[in-house]
Amino acid sequence: MPTPHNNAAPGAFAKTVLMPGDPLRSKFIAETFLENPVLVNNVRGVQGYTGTYKGVPVSVMASGMGMPSIGIYAHELYTQYGVENIIRVGSAGAMRADLELGSVVAGQGACTNSSFADQYELGVHYAPIADFDLLMAAVESARELGVKMPVGNLYSSDTFYDAAGRNARMQKMGVMAVEMEAAALYCTAAYLGKRALAICSISDNLVLGTELTADERQTTFTNMMKIGLEAAVKMAQ
Repeated sequence: MPTPHNNAAPGAFAKTVLMPGDPLRSKFIAETFLENPVLVNNVRGVQGYTGTYKGVPVSVMASGMGMPSIGIYAHELYTQYGVENIIRVGSAGAMRADLELGSVVAGQGACTNSSFADQYELGVHYAPIADFDLLMAAVESARELGVKMPVGNLYSSDTFYDAAGRNARMQKMGVMAVEMEAAALYCTAAYLGKRALAICSISDNLVLGTELTADERQTTFTNMMKIGLEAAVKMAQ
């Protein structure tokens, strides 16, 4: 049934949902790649669309910014709409000099400074990880598309402006890039017995001090989008 954050009808979402942070990127993906996209949710302007890609039903809906936001939307999609797979297609800041602007990375795991997992009262430092089948579908899709996609650890941070200088310390631990959602998505999927993966385009490089513009972020992350869509097709098969 519809929730306070989603007024889509039951069955309006496909089994796989691509989830960018930006609602305008959701609209871009739907209009650029999906056949016959239908707007199924627009509560708070968080646009959700369902269409088909290569004959396979696929949905795309924005998550907003940060772990509390994606935690709400992912939980409701998984529990209220029968969604099985959520693929975050977002932006990240590279913590390696060799990651070029616009390149794509996949998060095998997601370290975090968030207390999101405290709700489960596990009594341990839980390690949020991606679903292996979903990750492999993305890796195979990237290879088929000829896109280099390093796989490794992401750092999901509650703070965009890094007053404590944690990013540099995470870099020394081999973490590829920093973003703000993956860990909560992985925790939610694990708790509910669903599948999740975060693939991110590099919007800025913290080592080199370079960055894409807001317009470039919205419309140029097409390799990441194609990988997510091809992975959705593989999961349907």
